[in-house]
Amino acid sequence: MNRRQFMRTTLGGTFTLLAGPRLVTFVRAAEEANLISPGCRRSKVKVAKLYLGLPKAHYPNPAIDPAADRKVYESHFASFKDELSDVEFVVDELVGRPEQIAPLKDRLRNVDGILLIHLSLGTLPAMKEVLALQRPTMIFSAPYSGHEWYYLSEIRRGELGRKMECVLTTDYHELVAAVRPFRALHHLREAKVLDLAATFHPKDFPKQVKDKFGTEITLLERQRVLDAYESIEKPAAQAEAERWTKNAVTVVEPSPEEIFKSCRLALALQKLADEEGATVVTVDCYGSMWRQLPAYPCIGLARLNDAGLGGICQSDLPCVMTHIILQSLTGRPGFVCNPTFNFAADETTLIHCLGSTRMDGPDKPPAPYKLRSVMEREEGAVPQVRMRTGQRVTQAILPDVSTMRYFTGQINGVPETERGCRTQITVKLDGDAEKLWQNWTGGIHRVSCYGDLAKDLTRFCRFAELKLVNEAV
Repeated sequence: MNRRQFMRTTLGGTFTLLAGPRLVTFVRAAEEANLISPGCRRSKVKVAKLYLGLPKAHYPNPAIDPAADRKVYESHFASFKDELSDVEFVVDELVGRPEQIAPLKDRLRNVDGILLIHLSLGTLPAMKEVLALQRPTMIFSAPYSGHEWYYLSEIRRGELGRKMECVLTTDYHELVAAVRPFRALHHLREAKVLDLAATFHPKDFPKQVKDKFGTEITLLERQRVLDAYESIEKPAAQAEAERWTKNAVTVVEPSPEEIFKSCRLALALQKLADEEGATVVTVDCYGSMWRQLPAYPCIGLARLNDAGLGGICQSDLPCVMTHIILQSLTGRPGFVCNPTFNFAADETTLIHCLGSTRMDGPDKPPAPYKLRSVMEREEGAVPQVRMRTGQRVTQAILPDVSTMRYFTGQINGVPETERGCRTQITVKLDGDAEKLWQNWTGGIHRVSCYGDLAKDLTRFCRFAELKLVNEAV
């Protein structure tokens, strides 16, 4: 998805979407945010792309011209231009010998990641010269590129290969996948989080993530939110409320006044995020901000998620960080949730007050939703979203700055019951439900995201120097 498509689909198409049944509209949210890509406001991902090949190399064939092979790869990159529209290849060179790396070192040290494209035998010394910089490095090597794969396997196990991963494949679309962990590191470094809470929890978490990733988390004062709420013109809030009401499958408990107040608060949260250049807003809705705001923030948080930003419940800072990571790897928002377990079927049902309607991403059609109350509070207005059965999902949490925990599975049910929370998915685990329960730690919440992200998380965690733990095995 390129930036133009993202803006046009999310917002430029807003008024066209009004004609469609049950479609949520988001009223300039991403346009005002001026997003480069979902989850990123400031700058493009900076990648160094180095082709490694020597003329007349004995393998794959002395007659093969590395410059010609480079052109073939460039044609593939051209076909992926939409998916890489937020990436700037600030270094783009054909090299083969270690002495050719030396003049590039200063530029290589300042990129988010290095993509080495292996073309011929004899390039291992140049590879080692790049790896010695200890920058996140992906090596793409198609069959017949050379025998360097043999040495790289051993290098990967040692200090030199600590920040190296390899993709040995004929699937050229993996060139796009190779950039994803670089994007995640970039988004984390540029992210700004507004936390509407009396205090941080965990207390030292913001400093830890700032030191580790560069992410900025700041407290948002309640009075500033109240002032922003009052600054939202009532006609704008009413129009937002009418859109959410019109596009809902049905409205069950919330009154028109409750929906209006929720949408006015939603526009206020968007306004503050835009003023601060923030990419995520989180609210201590069940703690220090309970009944301290004009309305529940649920519609506002869902709206931010659907527009390519982040809206996270309960000032859960580990979930905030997890959302940023998953969104940067996929372009899709997360669903903050907590589990119930069914050992007999190796299932977990993941539940929470609100769901995001655009779990496929801000440029994709929304899922159907109802407007409901917060079940356990019997008040407020919240979108109860019906997610897609058969969809692969990944659940993850970054409980601290040393570990990421995750498990995967497939949605095989979307319960609608008067028990638990409004939005629910039942996930058939790739693993054992009892082991998942036994291994559970790091807070009650997880962030669920569409897709099997195990490989992407493995690469990201290697570069971020995080221990990756599969909780269900």
